[in-house]
Amino acid sequence: MAGHSKWAGIKHKKAIVDARRGKLFTKLARQISVAAREGGGDVEGNPALGLAVQKAKDASMPKDNIERAIAKGTGADKDAAAFVSVVYEGYGPGGVAMLVDALTDNRNRTGSEIRHLFAKHGGNLGEPGSVGYLFDKRGLIVVSAERYSEDDLLAAIEAGAQDVAVDDDVFEILTEPGDLRSVRAALEDSGVQIDAADVVQQPSMRVALDADQAARVLRLIETLEDNDDVNEVHANFDAPAEVLEEVAG
Repeated sequence: MAGHSKWAGIKHKKAIVDARRGKLFTKLARQISVAAREGGGDVEGNPALGLAVQKAKDASMPKDNIERAIAKGTGADKDAAAFVSVVYEGYGPGGVAMLVDALTDNRNRTGSEIRHLFAKHGGNLGEPGSVGYLFDKRGLIVVSAERYSEDDLLAAIEAGAQDVAVDDDVFEILTEPGDLRSVRAALEDSGVQIDAADVVQQPSMRVALDADQAARVLRLIETLEDNDDVNEVHANFDAPAEVLEEVAG
């Protein structure tokens, strides 16, 4: 898992200090509210809520904001109930397959906006199922390979991780989506610092891009993720590490 997972780690660290933190908090609160509405307000008993709350904590979202978002989701709040989860599928520059996870209260508006952004950046929005078969949902934990060795990650294997691989200067630990929190907790309990952790869509095949193509794909990803309704964008590409760092910086 080269280019894209490394990009995910870079984005995660960038988001924490991003000037658009207010927008990030709004998106995280929405994810928490919808997860609480659909599965209840018990963080331990609702895996989706647990993941959303952890993402909020990673972004330094205040505890009061998190608690309000949970209360909003479990209460009779009409605004929270209006949002639904939608996945858009399409192709970006270079034939890169892309999945766009969104929460929206207006499918027509969001669909139109996503279609426009794909077209504007040299891609095209496809029909449901057009690229989804190219991805498998997995838990991904990113740990520095400069600070830790494989022996330091044994706790992850013992906790149920599926695989540990090294990519440049990071370890990438794969889990079943439902095991992500427990594997992360096992690593943290053993003293390992986590750089990034999330449920991702792991591609079954990847498209190799040159620097120009990669820059175009990453511009599309960032533009999509800047949309208020978009939570995450997944894509099946590999790209030079220096390109990813340059775009993130």
